[in-house]
Amino acid sequence: MQLEIINTEGKKTGRTIDLPEEIFGAEPNRHAIWLAVKQYLAAQRQGTHKVKTRAEAQGSSKKLHKQKGTGGARKGNLRNPLYKVVVPFSDQSPMATILK
Repeated sequence: MQLEIINTEGKKTGRTIDLPEEIFGAEPNRHAIWLAVKQYLAAQRQGTHKVKTRAEAQGSSKKLHKQKGTGGARKGNLRNPLYKVVVPFSDQSPMATILK
């Protein structure tokens, strides 16, 4: 396989190079290329997203109302995950994105 050499401006230099056909003439595997690009992009992610846990959330630990006699559900404190304003149900912590 003969290829012409070009310079950094994209102009032909007039020289050629001979490359082995069994290596450079092969049909590219699109799935293998996609996996390599996916792994590269995953490695570029910073991975520092985080959601506050129940212990890190702001709010009082005082019991909201008495346990019995109110007719409502029993409630502990505002840090309970039932109150989505304070603490989300799903917890995300920093982690590395690992692809096989």
